[in-house]
Amino acid sequence: MLEYNEILPKKVILMDGEPYEVLDAHVFRKQMRKPVNQTKLRHLITGKVTEQAFHQSEKAEEADLSLKPVKYLYSNKGEYWFCSEKNPADRFALSQETVGDAGRFLKPNAVVEALVFDEPDNDDEGKIIAVRVPIKVELLVKEAPPAVRGNTAQGGSKQVVLETGAAINAPLFINEGDVVRINTETGEYVERVDKK
Repeated sequence: MLEYNEILPKKVILMDGEPYEVLDAHVFRKQMRKPVNQTKLRHLITGKVTEQAFHQSEKAEEADLSLKPVKYLYSNKGEYWFCSEKNPADRFALSQETVGDAGRFLKPNAVVEALVFDEPDNDDEGKIIAVRVPIKVELLVKEAPPAVRGNTAQGGSKQVVLETGAAINAPLFINEGDVVRINTETGEYVERVDKK
C-alpha cells in the first residue's frame, strides 16, 4: 500500500480494481487544512485521464504489473500480431488502442516488452494492457524526395517514409537508403546512423 504522499509520477495504482498510471502529483496544504496530494491519473486500459485528490488518511494499492518480452510479427486491419519470444506458435493480437502510436515504428521480428496487468481476484494469466517500445529505434528510409536547393525557409526539412510505413519529418540531407534514429515517444527524427 502507498501512503498519500508516495503516490508519485510513474507509479501504477489500483482504483476500483483498475490500473492507473500517475502522470502528475502535487502535495500541498490549503490554508490550515491537512495536506492533499492532487494527482492526474491515466487509465492504462482505456487511456482516459482523470484527476483525483488523495487526503492524508487515504492509501492506494500499487498495481501488480509485470513485463514480458514479446516478438512483433505483423499488423493487419488495425490489429498488431505478436508471439511469445520463446514460442512462435503462441500468437495473439492486440488492438491499435493497446499498442498506441509507437506501433508505427514496430519492425517485424522486433522484441518489445508487454506490460501485463495481473488482476487481484483473477487466477488466469494477466491481461496485456500496453506495449513498451524502446524510446529510440533505428529504421531504414524507404522513400525520400530529393532536396530542392534554396528551400530552407521552413527550417530545411522534408517528409520521408520509413521501412515500417511511418512518415516523419527529417532534414534535407536524409536520402533513400539511410538509416535514421527515431524517438518513438515524440515520433521525431533524432539523427542519422552511420552505416557499418
